Amino acid sequence: MYKRIMVPTDGSDTADAGLREACKLAKQLGAQLRAIYVVDELLTLSSEFYGTVFDDITDSLRKAGRSILAHAETVAGEQELKIETELLESIGTPAGELIVKAAEEWRADLIVCGTHGRRGLRRIVMGSDAEYIVRSSPVPVLLIRKDGRG
Repeated sequence: MYKRIMVPTDGSDTADAGLREACKLAKQLGAQLRAIYVVDELLTLSSEFYGTVFDDITDSLRKAGRSILAHAETVAGEQELKIETELLESIGTPAGELIVKAAEEWRADLIVCGTHGRRGLRRIVMGSDAEYIVRSSPVPVLLIRKDGRG
């Protein structure tokens, strides 16, 4: 069955629901668990555009990411699980693409991902990392909605 479960997190309630479900599965299956956080470095705009403010913002995003990953460690610890964490940085690459690549490199056999379940115009405008992951992942993807519906 599943022995390597990856769970992307962004600190949202939806991502937290995905993390908690991933922990349940990892515990039941005796699987390894890895949480990843993607620092989105202001899309494709370079530090030359923002100047020194870019570095301050990026440092703040990294700090927030480390805090979110520490929360993942706490949640896993509550279930008596060990969890690996990884902070990824995106410079113009969509988070979903980095998540799929990280899953391939780590040899994950399942990705558990929180999803907002947006449809229509809201999904088009806001994008959907979960949708990209589902379409591109070489391994099964379990989508978890905050309201508990998968």
